[in-house]
Amino acid sequence: AVVSTQSTGGLKRKPMALINKLRKAKKNCEEGEKPEAVRTHLRDMIITPEMVGSVLAIYNGKTFNQVALKAEMIGHYLGEFSTTYKPVKHGRPGIGATHSSRFIHLK
Repeated sequence: AVVSTQSTGGLKRKPMALINKLRKAKKNCEEGEKPEAVRTHLRDMIITPEMVGSVLAIYNGKTFNQVALKAEMIGHYLGEFSTTYKPVKHGRPGIGATHSSRFIHLK
């Protein structure tokens, strides 16, 4: 979900603190290496061009998922890259899934 409306004013305190941490992590890393991951709960923050090249650990409600920010991600929310649920893996149907499974053979 790319944001289409014009953002109002600057950044609030928490998003600005995250950008400052990203700047610090980029400055402290050696040339040609990825910066250290910065942990965040801000899933509703929009990715800006300044954030590209950084590594974020985005909280999904249980764990922090590491995401390397790329240019294609600009304008998207951080939460889009860290799913909060485990996709369903459909296996065999269990007991009570169909009407025929209620009948028990008396052999």
